[in-house]
This record gives sequence, structure tokens and C-alpha cells, in this order.
Amino acid sequence: MPSQFTLEKTIASGECAIYKISPSFGKTEAYVATTQYTRAICNDPRVCGIEYTKLLQKACTEVLKLLPIDGVTEADAMVANILRGGLNFGLRDALADAYGWNYHTTCFLSAQRAQSPVDGTWHITENSYKKLYFPCATSLYIGDVVATGTSLEYGFNELIDAAVEHKTDLRNIYFFTYGGIKTEEIFQRLDERCRATFRNYGRTVIIYLEGRFVVPEDTTPLTIRLPGTDLVRWGSLMAPEFVESQYEKASYPIERCIIYDAGSRAFWLNEYAADVMGYWKQILDFAEKGLTFKELVEERFPELCVERFGEQDLRAIALEQIKAMDKILNR
Repeated sequence: MPSQFTLEKTIASGECAIYKISPSFGKTEAYVATTQYTRAICNDPRVCGIEYTKLLQKACTEVLKLLPIDGVTEADAMVANILRGGLNFGLRDALADAYGWNYHTTCFLSAQRAQSPVDGTWHITENSYKKLYFPCATSLYIGDVVATGTSLEYGFNELIDAAVEHKTDLRNIYFFTYGGIKTEEIFQRLDERCRATFRNYGRTVIIYLEGRFVVPEDTTPLTIRLPGTDLVRWGSLMAPEFVESQYEKASYPIERCIIYDAGSRAFWLNEYAADVMGYWKQILDFAEKGLTFKELVEERFPELCVERFGEQDLRAIALEQIKAMDKILNR
């Protein structure tokens, strides 16, 4: 955990707790929310398909119940779905379940990132679809997974441009994410733009689910990683409840990523299961060459007390995870 950032519990009720991240990036507000539902998603890759999106919606509902509503009304609220990842969060239904709303607005735009095979940079593709409309005064609710932030920055600048075109009074942004620190860096710029553009602009609120996770680079000291894509436990700022949950099952702290590919996890399970299985086949190979569970935990989540897990057979753990993914592939 980076020493310059701290978590302070601000509110808790039942199974949900919210921590404030300090210091902030400019005038943005960033929080880490933890729920039983988001911990299940982060820890267990068997949670996928409809179960995954239902749990994510339930988590967003619980967080919304704890968030101050800031005077936002049903008529002001607008859910913007950045396709396809934004659909996973179920914010339209979460707002209905949390506040009893029925008439809030929902809009859509597409923004898919791709990596250049030449220089490795990320750019936007598949951005032709837009169905945007705004209430006169608008508070935006959006969810997405953020690694490099390429889709995030593109999508929000498109929304701000459209809000200006529609002469909308944009008031607040509430953003839910499994993401890394790029989220705040980008939102600091977006927040400054909103304050300069909309005279009644109020708050930019970022809700990280379970932690603000590290996005590995080529130099990150992990044997297996997808730079610019994975969200890993190593070096991350995490809710204490999430850290404690790692001891519930030996596979949890050594997963490659806390979310894997969020889109395929919901909508194309063959691709998702093959990705997770590929990781565990790599771990199986390392285990058969002598890598131990203790060594892998110390690499991927060194803050944990590995002795609390007792004796663990890394090869057996890998075979169990491979079997679980094979069951999804051959359903």
C-alpha cells in the first residue's frame, strides 16, 4: 500500500462499509466501498455470467443506500452506460432499488479500447454508437472497469461535449469502478473541465469497489501479469475486509486479476473461462517445477501472513481451479 495514501472509514451499515481515500486528487472525492458481493466477485472467478452482474448490481445498491443523495432527484438522475462494460454494474436497477426511483434517464455510448501491435499504445475503436439525452439538470451515474483509462477519458469527454451541446446543467458525477489510480488522475482533469464549463457543478465522486488496485507494468515484479490490463492485489490500497477475506480460501490471494475481463465475464463465458484457465495452467506448470504456495503468496500478496493458510499444495489448488473453468467451458 502506498504510504502517502490512507483509508478512513466514513460510514458503515450491515454488510457495506465505505472508506475515504486521502489525500484527494484536486477537488475529486475518492472512496473504497466493500460488500460481501464485491468480495465474492474479486476472489472467486467462478462467479460469472448472470450471477456476476446480479451481485455487482446488489453491491451498487448497498453503496447507494449509504451515499448522501446531495439533493439529486429522480428527474435529475441519468445513468450513462459506456458499452459494454458499463452494463455490468446495473446502475439503472440499483438506483431503483436504493431510492425507489422509476423515471430516471438512461443513455448509451460505445467505446472499446485496442492496443497497437506496433508501439503498444492504447486507442479507441468501436465508438460509433451513441444514444445520448440529458435532463435539464443532470447528475451522472456511471460504472466501468478502469485500467489504462483510455475508454474512461474518451467516454466522459464525449458526455461532457454532448451535455454542452444540449445546454445541460451538469451538477454531479458518481462513478463506480473496479480500477486503478489512473481513474483519479483522469477525473481530476474531467472535474476541472466540468467546473470551468458548468456553473452549478458540485461533486465528482469515485467509488472503488474493494480497493484501488495496481495495474501492472512491464517492470512490476510479478512472474505472471498482463501490463495495462490486470488489476492486481500487489501494492494496492484495499479495504481491510477485503484483505481479511483472502484467508477464506487459498486460491483467493494468488488469482492473477481481481476481475479478469469484465465484459467476457458477463457476456462471453467461453473467452472468460479460457483466460482464467490459461493462468492456472501456467501456475500448474510452475508448481510442477517446484514453485510453492508460500512463494507465490509472498510474490503476489506479501502483506498476508501465509502461515494462517496452513499447509497448502499449489498443484492441487491449480488443478481445482482448472477443473472449475473446464466445467464452464463444457457446460
